[in-house]
Amino acid sequence: MISAFANTWKIPELRDRILFTMAMIVIVRLGVALPLPGVNMEVINTWLDIQSKDGEGGAGGGVGAMLNIFSGGGLQSMGLFSLGIMPYISASIMMQLLSAVVPKLARLAKQDGGRQKINSYTRYVTIVIAVVQGFFLAKSLKNPEGNFLLSGIEKAIREVGPLVPDHDAGFIAMTVLIIVSGTLFLMWVGDQITERGIGNGISLIISVNIISAMPGVLVTLWNTFVVQREGNAFSPLLIVVLVVLFLLVIAAVIAITQAQRRIAVQYARRVAGRREMAGGTQYLPLKVNYAGVMPVIFATAILQLPPTIIGQIWPNSDIVAKALDVLSPDNFWFYLISGTMIFFFSFFWVATMFQPSEIAENLKKGGGYIPGVRPGKPTSDFLDFTMTRLTFAGAIFLTLIFMLPYFIALALNLPAGGMVTSFFGGTSLLILVGVLLDMMRQIETHLLQRHYDGFLRKGKIKGRNQRGTANGPSQASSASVIYLWTVLAIIILVAIVASIYHQ
Repeated sequence: MISAFANTWKIPELRDRILFTMAMIVIVRLGVALPLPGVNMEVINTWLDIQSKDGEGGAGGGVGAMLNIFSGGGLQSMGLFSLGIMPYISASIMMQLLSAVVPKLARLAKQDGGRQKINSYTRYVTIVIAVVQGFFLAKSLKNPEGNFLLSGIEKAIREVGPLVPDHDAGFIAMTVLIIVSGTLFLMWVGDQITERGIGNGISLIISVNIISAMPGVLVTLWNTFVVQREGNAFSPLLIVVLVVLFLLVIAAVIAITQAQRRIAVQYARRVAGRREMAGGTQYLPLKVNYAGVMPVIFATAILQLPPTIIGQIWPNSDIVAKALDVLSPDNFWFYLISGTMIFFFSFFWVATMFQPSEIAENLKKGGGYIPGVRPGKPTSDFLDFTMTRLTFAGAIFLTLIFMLPYFIALALNLPAGGMVTSFFGGTSLLILVGVLLDMMRQIETHLLQRHYDGFLRKGKIKGRNQRGTANGPSQASSASVIYLWTVLAIIILVAIVASIYHQ
């Protein structure tokens, strides 16, 4: 493992990709740290201190904690990337659902260049969602006490003053423009990482934002189990138990994510033109968790984002307040409804993406067959039956992992929707494991192509695709990476000097 990491720096192309990805990550974190113009950051800092002393791990409890984690703290600090990449994720989910139920979009997705058109539509929908969310966020800053994302900020306002001293139409327009531009810039950064770096850019941005919350989680754990429970000698041992549980949950998620059933496919010796194709046995891998983290994202987006917008439109409505309370991640009904939706969306995603009839037809055309199963419709029925059983197991696993934070919160008397419990299951952990495994696959591919030992020595983690060549247009050159890091170093140095000067 250590030698594999050392070998990554011996391949110029891979080294440039990693450095480029790291530079993009620094840019993302800088955008989160830079505050919105017109916002009194002294109020935000005072509020964060109060949150830390009270042991509250996230903004606004459950819903706020989830949104704040996905924005990398941008919502809590009112940064330029306050909305993060969530509008793009919501638009992607919407277009994915529409592609499954609207025949015109379904036909477009199967045509040449159709996927690019759907991606363009997704970006337009992202702009609309970002404008709507940005408007309600900017409008709520006039009276932030009613914004559940800024729960408890009234204490800081009484001590320091108003959050936005000059809140008018100009401030709202400027804030919306900056927030929407920040979301679009994050989309561009994600595309650049996917094309010139390592891993999927959008997923990597989400993962970095999630990991950025880890120091705050550790501080909250220490304050909760050591400082606040100083008289209990066994309380610090709970931190060790939680760390062990965290590692066990990660191991289980990796095992299920990697688990697959390999269907043997036999090919007979055949002649294609002047070439004679040798027969043999190959394997068709069917993953247990075929849908990945998408059902969890679907369920949380549907249950949390619409009530959030409705709560901003009618902040004083009793019905909306009750609905927000029921759908809060601190409520058991939220997990019960979400678990049911996750189970349903797991089958929905597989039914949309996995086409057994097409696979059976391709096997028949290629001269392949599953031993003991007749080609054609019997093969399609066999694959559909096998995938249904695998999906059932994967859906049960996703539901249990999603509900695990609630039971941990009950056992430890912690907020179920807080940042601490979110690392023991739910969306955050599934995304982190999936993204890191995907990055390892791609790095493994580069290493094995150049005859280096991979992370597992025998190359069991195979790359899903080969993206770019050493001289291809998708690779960031060494000179451009050096220039990029030089500019970032200058920006960071200026920021440090300015911070010291203002102090």
